[in-house]
Amino acid sequence: MTAHSLTNQQVTFGVFMPQGWKMELVGIPSATDKWKAAVDIAVTAEQLGFDSIWVYDHFHNVPRPAHETVFECWTAMAAISQLTTRIRLGQMVGCNLYRPPALLAKITSTLDVISGGRLDWGIGAGWYENECRGYGYEFPVPKDRIAMLRESVEIVKMMWSQEETTYDGKYYQLVRANCDPKPLQSPRPPIWIGGGGEQLTLRVVAQHADYSNFGGTVEDFARKVEILKGHCLKVGRDESEIRKTTSGEILIRDTEKELREFQIASGRGDNFEQWSNANFVGTPQQVADRIGQFVEQGCSGFIPWCVDYPDKQTLTEFAKIMGTYRN
Repeated sequence: MTAHSLTNQQVTFGVFMPQGWKMELVGIPSATDKWKAAVDIAVTAEQLGFDSIWVYDHFHNVPRPAHETVFECWTAMAAISQLTTRIRLGQMVGCNLYRPPALLAKITSTLDVISGGRLDWGIGAGWYENECRGYGYEFPVPKDRIAMLRESVEIVKMMWSQEETTYDGKYYQLVRANCDPKPLQSPRPPIWIGGGGEQLTLRVVAQHADYSNFGGTVEDFARKVEILKGHCLKVGRDESEIRKTTSGEILIRDTEKELREFQIASGRGDNFEQWSNANFVGTPQQVADRIGQFVEQGCSGFIPWCVDYPDKQTLTEFAKIMGTYRN
């Protein structure tokens, strides 16, 4: 197995697979057929040469619960790990509130082993209060959620590497916790911490992340990068060790007319210019140019959501753009 490199700055490309969270599978009648559509996209993404496939960690549909299928994050990734051979497997990002960190260590190490060392571990503080109330999880104030995130990452890193882990934190306590098998990747699976909270979240990113991830415009991204650099300076970390990535939505069509028609039909935002400016929405050339602008600001990874799922038009056009970075 080739060890994961934290210093390789090649631009990487991933995509989400359909999962039901954004109501993208509503037109498919049965849960079984919805899963087949999700698998088809994941397998196609590997065939097209994408570096990674991603899922959201959510239980209820958005913009509001609609009693429609939403496939759970970790069981979906476990299944996809057995249906693919090369593509990396990520979560953008896991909600720390949903699972105790010791359990997360066990889940992540197991997935890394059964996938042959392909896990990208994504984790965040959590934001979707509706789901927490629905599933009976506590929903602390932001300061506490972010402090819990920091402790959770510390615990998982310890359990990935130590024979036994004892931890006495403010929010979590462990006594001789075991985590076997250990992950396959050396020195460990890469850690993605999602979120752009400038005072607290980005400080945790500076302390523990191999990858950052935040959305928004090119200007938003550039500002977050500068703030992250400041946090790295304060904690004594070389900020170049952290790869900066972005997500957002992607829609590629040949004409602006087609793009505007899709935006209206899907109900995405009230203003086309605002929606397109904050996402990767445009003709193939426009999207390629937008990606180039992000690269100029230090972005080395793109993991957008194809808003036309389960259609593959955007997926295949995005793969062509990716190809220009491979040649």
